[in-house]
Amino acid sequence: RKLLVKMDVRLWLCLVFLFQALPVWTSEPIDEEDGYYVREYSLLKPFSTVGQSWDIVGSTVVTSTFIRLTADRQSQTGGIWSNMPVRMHNWEAVLHFNVHGSGDLLFGDGMAFWYTRDRLRRGNVFGSTDYFTGLGIFLDTYSNHNGPHEHEHPYISAMINNGTLSYDHDRDGTHSQVAGCHSKFRKRKHDTYVIISYIDQVLSVHTNVDGTDDWIECFTAENIDLPTGYYFGLTAATGELADNHDVVALRTFDVDSEVQEAMKDWDNVVPQAPGAEAPRRHIDDPKQVVGTRGWFILKVLTVILVLVAVVGGVIYIVYSRKQQQAKKRFY
Repeated sequence: RKLLVKMDVRLWLCLVFLFQALPVWTSEPIDEEDGYYVREYSLLKPFSTVGQSWDIVGSTVVTSTFIRLTADRQSQTGGIWSNMPVRMHNWEAVLHFNVHGSGDLLFGDGMAFWYTRDRLRRGNVFGSTDYFTGLGIFLDTYSNHNGPHEHEHPYISAMINNGTLSYDHDRDGTHSQVAGCHSKFRKRKHDTYVIISYIDQVLSVHTNVDGTDDWIECFTAENIDLPTGYYFGLTAATGELADNHDVVALRTFDVDSEVQEAMKDWDNVVPQAPGAEAPRRHIDDPKQVVGTRGWFILKVLTVILVLVAVVGGVIYIVYSRKQQQAKKRFY
């Protein structure tokens, strides 16, 4: 009988071990606040869902520890998109990311989290297309410093688009943003996270970039309409300036709502954000003789010329004194 008991205990332990080792193929309950973890819309090491429920595009490289959307090189665009339409009306996405590079003063451009109707379309909005339909969360590292709406960078902002609005890079998207905040997420020595939640038509973004367990609210926007059936995506881009844009993990949750939803055809809802800033007409900046890069080059050349003039002046003074001393010795 003792032998049978020992065998039963060992069998039970083996079953527990095997159960814990099995991968999660469907929704897994996490806790009451997070809802249900959905593997198909998530990206975890070793990224076995890539090629199954996720597709890559552009310069994206998948490694065993992270997904690099762009390397620290100029003129790259990369992305990774889910290929399964999202049927969850309330969801939460926890993004573990890392933006870093060799530059300390000049770097860019940034990355984006998407929930849009179209997927795998490359463009000039952080690696994806302009005039999109859906939601874009932009993690912008390069400031264009144009107009009265300039803000500190890095900057996180949200844009809701029904396909008629253009993201204005020259204004850092402030002419079409729902809301935004300054967040020092670039080149940190610790892990950086952002949570994007869409629950009961409330869009909220929280950040954790200081190496603590504290989550900081970036913004909360109410009365946001987003349909079901769109796709999640992550993209990034570099231009004349560059950075590594890495996705370390993405955990997506199907969140249970406490609010009784009204009968509505959520598949046919038009994306809108009544509380967003009213779109404003783009006004070009006064024309300059040279662009930003030209001014930078001009400043560098000016410093070099000044240094050359100073060194030349010192050499001339030293040479003149030696000539005077030689003349004195001659007489």
